[in-house]
Amino acid sequence: QVQLVESGGGLVQAGGSLRLSCAASGRTFSRYAMGWFRQAPGKEREFVAAIVWSGGTTYYADSVKGRFTISRDNAKNTVYLQMNSLKPEDTAVYYCAARQSRSRTVVSGRGSEYDYWGQGTQVTVSS
Repeated sequence: QVQLVESGGGLVQAGGSLRLSCAASGRTFSRYAMGWFRQAPGKEREFVAAIVWSGGTTYYADSVKGRFTISRDNAKNTVYLQMNSLKPEDTAVYYCAARQSRSRTVVSGRGSEYDYWGQGTQVTVSS
């Protein structure tokens, strides 16, 4: 069982930056690949970024590539999402998710393949 708690959301102007954190409970964090997803009002949840357990492979949605960076610190049981050059269309509730996987190269952008989810943190980007 893994419990995930996101933090770091807030209100920011377009062009600004935020760093989201997701703290995981338990001693087995390094067994999990991690992902970030988001859901805007009236829209379906969409994939944002993912990272393998070792941190060596990452994967991004085209809409955030070059602006967002996912990283993790296994010693702190935490995954991060650094968001730069934010746009109003980035406004959404951001969720982190965990997927049990020891692959160093395969990451998933499918929400259905993730086993645990956090409660989400709101990110609002004003124009």
